[in-house]
Amino acid sequence: MTIDPRGEALGRLSATSEALRSLRDVFASEEPLDDVTGRVAATAARAIRHADGVSITVVRGEDAETRGHNDEWVLSLDRAQYVSGRGPCLDAAKHQQPIHADLNADDNRWPEFGEAAQQSGVHTVLSLPLTIDASHNDRNELVGSLNVYSYSASAFDPFDESLMQLFSVAAEQAIANARRWQFSRKTLAQLERALDSRGDIEQAKGVLRQLHGCSADEAFAELVKQSQRRNIKLHDVALELLASLDKPLTN
Repeated sequence: MTIDPRGEALGRLSATSEALRSLRDVFASEEPLDDVTGRVAATAARAIRHADGVSITVVRGEDAETRGHNDEWVLSLDRAQYVSGRGPCLDAAKHQQPIHADLNADDNRWPEFGEAAQQSGVHTVLSLPLTIDASHNDRNELVGSLNVYSYSASAFDPFDESLMQLFSVAAEQAIANARRWQFSRKTLAQLERALDSRGDIEQAKGVLRQLHGCSADEAFAELVKQSQRRNIKLHDVALELLASLDKPLTN
C-alpha cells in the first residue's frame, strides 16, 4: 500500500486549521489568563500528532511559571526545569529559538529535566518561543514558550514544528488579550473601591460637622489626624466613625 505524503500533510494541516478555528472565540472572550492558556494548550494537544502533553511557560525576570496545560502530569516536567534553571522551555524563551530534542539521544544539556522526562515516559520535546506584548501596567515585554511533550521517540517533524508555530501565535495573542482584560478588571475594581472610599469619607466628614459644628476642611483634617496618629487608613477611620453611629447608647 502506497502512502500519499501530500495527502497526509493536507490532512494534518486541515486538522490544525480546524483546531485554530475553534480558538476564534478565545480572542474575543473575557476570561482569566489561566483559563485561556489552558484552552490553547488543550487544543494544540488535540491538533498535533504525538502531542501527549502541552504546557505554556511564561518567564518574568528570573521567575518562570506554567500558565496553561492540557494535563497535570506535564507540570512535573516544567517544574524540573524551573527548579534547576535549565531546560528546553527556558532555552526557547531565553534565546527565542525553537528547541527540538530527542531525549533518547546522548543529550546531557538538561540532566534534571532528562530524569523527570524519563520518569514520565517522555521521549521527545518541542519548545517554541513566545513573545507577549507588554500590558498597560507592565512596561516589560514577557517571554515564554509553548512546550509539547511526546511519549513517542523521534516525534515532531519539520511540518509539525511549522504547525506549532501557528499555535504559538495563537498563544501569544490569547495571553496578551487575557492580560489586557485582567488589567481592565483590576483598574475598574480600583476605581470602584476609590469611589466607595470617597463616599464613606464624605459621610464621615458630614457627621463630624454636625457633631462639632466645624467646617468641611476642619472635619477632613480631624480624620487625617486620627489616621496618622493610629497609623491606619483614612478610609478605615471613616468606617469606624460611621459604624459607631449604629451602636446603641449604654447607660
